[in-house]
Amino acid sequence: MATSIFSQSPYLHIAASVFATIYLGFGINGILRPRNALEFFEFKAPASAADKKLVDNLMVLYGARDLFMAIAIYSAAYFGDRKTLGCILIAGSGVALVDGAVCRAQIGKGEWNHWGFAPVLVAVGSVLLGVLDRA
Repeated sequence: MATSIFSQSPYLHIAASVFATIYLGFGINGILRPRNALEFFEFKAPASAADKKLVDNLMVLYGARDLFMAIAIYSAAYFGDRKTLGCILIAGSGVALVDGAVCRAQIGKGEWNHWGFAPVLVAVGSVLLGVLDRA
């Protein structure tokens, strides 16, 4: 009987690179266009100048977080450590879950813009960790 090692599939690296590119785009957008990034959370821009400045700076922090996640995923994919890559993707699903929870708590909607991404990250991360491999 042949063994199947799904965690060795090159398509998993491609999927991880797609996720990294998504995070990279959101990160760049958050840093260069913080008000536009705020719209992805479906939040309204604050009215006062001081609040706008605070929110813009918080969105830059969000952008830096997404850039970090993109670089972490690209690095693990490039250097070939599948288990590390799987763990990073699963951790990224936690970020998506929290983002969605904040949207739901703050405005009562928009959570599925984030929550829909989380199971895909968990699925690909889990396969990279070897949950479908047979000895």
